[in-house]
Amino acid sequence: MNIELAILNVCLLCILTVPHEFAHAWVASMLGDDTPKQEGRLTLYPPSHIDLLGTIILPAITSLIGGGFLGWGRPVNTNPARLRFGLYGLVMVALAGPASNILLAVLFAGAAVFSGALYAPFSEFAGRASQLSVYLALFNLLPVPPLDGSKLLLIARIPPMIYLELARFGFILLLVALTATSLGLYLSLSSVRLTEMIFRLFYW
Repeated sequence: MNIELAILNVCLLCILTVPHEFAHAWVASMLGDDTPKQEGRLTLYPPSHIDLLGTIILPAITSLIGGGFLGWGRPVNTNPARLRFGLYGLVMVALAGPASNILLAVLFAGAAVFSGALYAPFSEFAGRASQLSVYLALFNLLPVPPLDGSKLLLIARIPPMIYLELARFGFILLLVALTATSLGLYLSLSSVRLTEMIFRLFYW
């Protein structure tokens, strides 16, 4: 049980959650839905996006028990009827979050590389942030409600009843998958490999 790592993960998740949720809100607004703006989500103000259970408590617990990392911010509500391109617009809004994580991973990787010779502790912090950001992108792409990747099921025309049933038990499915299977380890290893690929962009 690595308490120090758990604290670091929670702090980083708070930092990474804000632009992730803002990206959802911004893309929804660009596609014609002003619901996020009306609900105060079109902002980079951290308390607007941080969820006590999903951003702090559960990430700390799953970090401590190892094998995976479960966490999220406050979901951004959208009205599909107001979005351009219908369900495809909804998918664009959903994928904006993971896309923002990849962008953040690149930015943190660059910061880690260029600060390495100047201040090693910050370089290590930025490197960890880059890897965690990639992990969050992969995690959120899992096709399980309420994660962003679940919206791909709607494009695949999965029956609404099945989607609703998945949504009812989505949290339990994720918790079991991360703690009782090798899914968390697979996501961690994949995030390490992808982060290494990102770092190589700064060494060519």
